[in-house]
Amino acid sequence: MKKKKRPVLKALMILMIVFFYLPILYMIVFSFNDGKSLTAFTGFSLRWYQHMLETGGMLEALYTTFSVAVIASVVSTAVGTFTAIGLSKSKKIIRDLMEQVDNLPMMNPEIVTAIGLMLLFITFRVEKGYMTMLLSHIAFCIPYVILSVMPKIRSLDPDLADAAMDLGATPWQALIKVIIPQIMPGIVSGGLIAFTMSVDDFIISYFVTGGGVKNLSIMVYTMSRRINPSINAASTLMIGIITIVLVTINLVPLLAAKKQKSMKAGKKILIPAAAVCACAAGCILFFRFGDMQGKRPFEGQILHIYNWGEYTGENIIGDFEEYTGAKVIMENYDSNEQMYIKVANEEPYDILVPSDYMIQRLIAEGYLQKLDQSKLNCMDKLSDAVKGLPYDPQNEYSIPYFWGTVGIVYDKNKVDLESLEQEGYNIFLNEKYQGDIYLYDSERDSFMMALKALGYSMNTENPKELSEAYEWLAGCVKTMKPEIVTDEIIDNMAQGRRALGLMYSGDAAYVVSENENMGFYLPKSGTNLWSDAMVIPRNAKNPELAHAFINFACDYEGAYDNSSYVGYTSANQEVMEVLSGPGGDFEGINAYIPRTGYGLDEVFVYNEKTRKEISNMWSRVKIVASNAN
Repeated sequence: MKKKKRPVLKALMILMIVFFYLPILYMIVFSFNDGKSLTAFTGFSLRWYQHMLETGGMLEALYTTFSVAVIASVVSTAVGTFTAIGLSKSKKIIRDLMEQVDNLPMMNPEIVTAIGLMLLFITFRVEKGYMTMLLSHIAFCIPYVILSVMPKIRSLDPDLADAAMDLGATPWQALIKVIIPQIMPGIVSGGLIAFTMSVDDFIISYFVTGGGVKNLSIMVYTMSRRINPSINAASTLMIGIITIVLVTINLVPLLAAKKQKSMKAGKKILIPAAAVCACAAGCILFFRFGDMQGKRPFEGQILHIYNWGEYTGENIIGDFEEYTGAKVIMENYDSNEQMYIKVANEEPYDILVPSDYMIQRLIAEGYLQKLDQSKLNCMDKLSDAVKGLPYDPQNEYSIPYFWGTVGIVYDKNKVDLESLEQEGYNIFLNEKYQGDIYLYDSERDSFMMALKALGYSMNTENPKELSEAYEWLAGCVKTMKPEIVTDEIIDNMAQGRRALGLMYSGDAAYVVSENENMGFYLPKSGTNLWSDAMVIPRNAKNPELAHAFINFACDYEGAYDNSSYVGYTSANQEVMEVLSGPGGDFEGINAYIPRTGYGLDEVFVYNEKTRKEISNMWSRVKIVASNAN
């Protein structure tokens, strides 16, 4: 009977190994992909490794990851070990109480711990950055060390330390030469757990960092919001380093066991592991960019920018630093609302890049300062269509960065243009495409689609019209069973995985350029004409340097680098014409040039009451969608 079970157990074991390691192998393979796609392999290349090494932010993130992990592991292991030893000598009631206190952070949801630490730093006005991240990592690693060391302490003879001191040892000698060698396996386990937890952490790091300091998990999360195959290369490098550490840790005891007793061998496990980590951090540090040389107009100054993830070109930041001698610290956000929270909490930034409706809100609430027009030389270079928009008619507070529309990306082999022209957004209710559509997980854009399909303004405040839009969307998700996605829609539509999808025009331009079978259509009922613009917060520390960056980003070279890399439409008129013209990256792609002068296209207007209503309705739509699927 047992023999019959063995093949089944082996098969299950193999399936588990495949389940865990196939995604890692997939990622490693695609790190050598010649193309930009994350799902279609087009040929072998090392271009993404080269791009990773040339990107200062990536190397900074790797350096931060391993330096924080090594320091946090060493400190938390020392503190946790001595704490565990101290608790073992305490009264039972104190020991039991402290053990419960120690268990609480491990049982607590990580997001709760993260927010608590963030509020602590904000309350005491501690500037967030490398040190706050390091302190947070030490704090959440200590409980794991204590948990690992305590069982080894309990197994010790309680009279061991007294016996050592009776034989002439001092308390310190008894601790170092008797107690610690006996519990070394627990210390080593705790140190390794601390190192792993630190390298792996994202949520706590994300909330407690600032000043442009990012570890690899934050960097990968930011890059994954849009297509960037460098994340595969960076992740593969991380796997390589971790593999070397693990192999070293496992080989050293085997080699040491031949010459020493297992207890002494345990002592030497951390030495090579720490050496490998230190070498890795040293190599990464070696590749970091050095300080610029020479006298330049803003030599030694710092510019803090808060921008969307993957929303700048490959060279613009480095070129600006070289031109001015300044240092740019770039932080990223995922939504206008996330950006607003930090601005409302008075976190100092010199430049923000919010969307139209959020700029209107920031102006109304007094969070922005007026631009000094005497320091700007860029207005004449910008397209007239993106200047003087309703949220800032005189461009007193904002200078356009990217702009575009929201439309329908469709597979020409599945959807004909005539059907799109007849149905517009209502094609998302056509049961012919059931289970073959994407909806974008954006309450504003989804309700824009529904309201436009019903013939209403997307800025309506009429409760009846909003209710009808909700019913339209609820009926869509219930009947059509769409997949509600975020930026993964870009690569998926480029691979033709759905017939229809609602997308921003900049993302659509990439999709159409990658797949000739995909098209982009703007319904006749109108759409959202959006704009993201550069603004200077009221509490900016370096507004003069901020004006210099705005000029630089609007000049041809900076604007070209931004638009050609990101794919969104440049506000610079010449760049827009070059990229969409003969030989340009987006030649013949209608998604790149926004539709202008069309009466039914609108710019979003901020209304807090309506925003809350739409937000609540969208949450209900997603509940309907989850129940339908």
